[in-house]
Amino acid sequence: MAKYQFFCLPNSNREKFTYLDMADEQFIEQKKQLLAAGFKVEDDVILAETDEKAVEHFKSNFIYVMEEYNNANFITALINAIINGYKSVFYKK
Repeated sequence: MAKYQFFCLPNSNREKFTYLDMADEQFIEQKKQLLAAGFKVEDDVILAETDEKAVEHFKSNFIYVMEEYNNANFITALINAIINGYKSVFYKK
């Protein structure tokens, strides 16, 4: 999986963003250019198989963080498992 680092313009509500593949040989230079242009590093590194998956993960950040937080508690994780199991049995397409 590739590592992606995302950058946002301040006060853009995560709408104006770009990202870099950290394995790229030009990563450090490109990061310096983005920081000089006013972008800020946003969140942690995202691991993804493709650029598209990384962007999808970045855009769904709030939902992802809430799911991880909720699943950290045994009771909410159990409730989520029951709900998802119910949906998979009764809502097949």
